[in-house]
Amino acid sequence: MEVVILLPYIHEFGVIACIEKDKEYAAYEPEKYNCIGVDGDLFDELLSKNFGKKIHQLETFAHNTNRPFKSLAYWGITLIPPSSHKQFLNMVSEANVEYQSAELEELIKKIAEAIKQDKWMIHYGV
Repeated sequence: MEVVILLPYIHEFGVIACIEKDKEYAAYEPEKYNCIGVDGDLFDELLSKNFGKKIHQLETFAHNTNRPFKSLAYWGITLIPPSSHKQFLNMVSEANVEYQSAELEELIKKIAEAIKQDKWMIHYGV
C-alpha cells in the first residue's frame, strides 16, 4: 500500500532571532521561527490583484543574505530584511481592508513583531 502525505498549501512567515550572514537558509524549519501560515489560495488571489504588482517591488533575499531578490519566492525561501518591513506591512494591511482575513491579521501582527524587534523575517513558499 502506497502512503501519500499531503502537505498543507500555505505560505509561512516567521521572525529570525539572529540572522546569520552567508548562511544558506535551505532547511524547512517553521517551528524554529514560530511561523504563521497564510492559505495558498488566499495568497494566490492576492498575487493576482494589485498586491501582486506591489510585492514584486519588495526588496528581499533568496535563501541567503548574498542573493538580492525582489518579491517573495513562491516555491522557495525568502529572507525579508528590516528595511522592507514597513513596505510589506502596508501592502498586507491594504489588502486586508478588502479581505478582512484572520490569517492576514496574524501576518500583520508577525510583521509588527519583526519591526518592533528590528529582526529579519523568513518566508517559506508553498
